[in-house]
Amino acid sequence: MEYIELLYIVSTILLLIGLRKLSSPATARKGNLIAASGMILAIVVSIFSPLEGNNGNYLYIFGGVSVGVLMGLFYSNKVKMTEIPELVSLFNGYGGACTVFISILEIFKFNNTTSVGMSSITYTALFVGSIAFTGSLVAYGKLSGTVKDWRSSMSSYFNLFWLVLCIGLILFQILNPALYPFLPIVILVVSLICGVSFVIPIGGADMPVVISLLNALTGIAAALAGIVYYNMVMLLGGILVGSSGAILTLIMCKSMNRSLLNVVVGGFGGASESAHGKDQGAVNETTVNDTAINLRYANNVMIIPGYGMAVAQAQKTCKELDRILSDKGVNVNYAIHPVAGRMPGHMNVLLAEADVSYSKLIDLEDANNKMSDTDVCLIVGANDVVNPSALDEPTSPIYGMPIIEVLNSKNVVVLKRGMSKGYSGIENPLFFHDKTKMLFGDAKDSIEGILSEIKTMD
Repeated sequence: MEYIELLYIVSTILLLIGLRKLSSPATARKGNLIAASGMILAIVVSIFSPLEGNNGNYLYIFGGVSVGVLMGLFYSNKVKMTEIPELVSLFNGYGGACTVFISILEIFKFNNTTSVGMSSITYTALFVGSIAFTGSLVAYGKLSGTVKDWRSSMSSYFNLFWLVLCIGLILFQILNPALYPFLPIVILVVSLICGVSFVIPIGGADMPVVISLLNALTGIAAALAGIVYYNMVMLLGGILVGSSGAILTLIMCKSMNRSLLNVVVGGFGGASESAHGKDQGAVNETTVNDTAINLRYANNVMIIPGYGMAVAQAQKTCKELDRILSDKGVNVNYAIHPVAGRMPGHMNVLLAEADVSYSKLIDLEDANNKMSDTDVCLIVGANDVVNPSALDEPTSPIYGMPIIEVLNSKNVVVLKRGMSKGYSGIENPLFFHDKTKMLFGDAKDSIEGILSEIKTMD
């Protein structure tokens, strides 16, 4: 069986190389293909290595594989770029569900010879996988708009109750494995409820952090399942997913100037309001022609994308605007906030799809350092990540979160359909500022109009 271990090592190396290449948009596509090749190799080896002489199981195995392949092909052709965050949540959920099924099957095989260590690992896998499963489904519902935020002063205590109850039941079952045969099902149900109660109070700009955290939990669950089955690839793959998800979660929390505990326990959602939510007067509207003139004769332009750009599918139009302005001697960059959009790296993915040069993507700190030299900030569908309430309104739920400080630039133009609030439901005083001009309408249509005007200018 030495060749089996060798192939597992090759598969793990491919996963590591793929993960490394995913760190840059320039190599992400190749990294995805390399990692997928490693996973395919691991699946093939896992299918054939342990079932020699037991061909009766292959019908079920290939049936399941076929269903998974068909679902993958269906979603890859159906899902739009704006729905990628929801798809990522479903992927996390599927991973958690797999661990749940594995754990339940193994638990019902336990007997008097099962060690406490193996029992503990399996029940932990069941618990973590259940939270990843139902939590991801709730996140999917929130992102798609079918599940609303629910939060009260008792929600944290409610979460704590289910958590303590589940841990207590698991410990009792491990110590008394044969006392109540139905208890594993009770543990499963309570664990699934934990996942729902964990995610449902969290919303708004915290959702990218939650998605990253759920991804980490799915990786941990997979690693635990790898221990249960003595499968090296499941173990190492789960460790890679879990550790990278955990690191990304902490990085995003740091970017928001909040602790992970604060995100999980004190998340803000659609019901939140800033003190700036009162009437702040009229906004300053602008036209396509005036915006085109400001952009054409600027020296430095900063485009700030948000979820609205994804909704309007305006990334390729932004790229064309970038090209036209650059040809006319204007320096164009993109300011990327870590939590812009609905998932980690959402804006990077959209702009990479439009072939925007990675060198033009500026992170939060560098973007703020360049603001004083920026002639025009063009905000395309961003809201919470440019909200100055985070800087000067202590009563705001986002107070203390680092933002892109667009008011330090010379001019601000916001492309927006209307005056609706952002995903977090917080009013944005930027829209009423004297320095800000509002260009209402579909972002893609507005930019196409700007492009037409600029092309007629010298």
